Amino acid sequence: MYAVIATGGKQYRIAQGDTVRVEKMDAEPGTSVNLDNVLMISGENGTALGQPTLEGKTVTAEVVAQERDRKVNVIKFKRRKKYHRKYGHRQAYTELRITDIPAV
Repeated sequence: MYAVIATGGKQYRIAQGDTVRVEKMDAEPGTSVNLDNVLMISGENGTALGQPTLEGKTVTAEVVAQERDRKVNVIKFKRRKKYHRKYGHRQAYTELRITDIPAV
């Protein structure tokens, strides 16, 4: 059984027990969150597609961690103009463990 959810402007294909990194959410580690933008659920009884989402279906997940990804260095450079800039960026993310996917 798997589902497709949308959160943070991206879509994720998930199954029960999976761990996924999504855009930062306001939730403490150890708490449970409900993801209600369920686009599709597939199981033994068939597949249910939403238009655009499935009404009344929510996927439950547990917040494992609130962390920041590795640093990405950005360099701007223009030759012969004595211009260069260097800065870094670390994207914040939330790590979720999927605990429950509703039946079709």
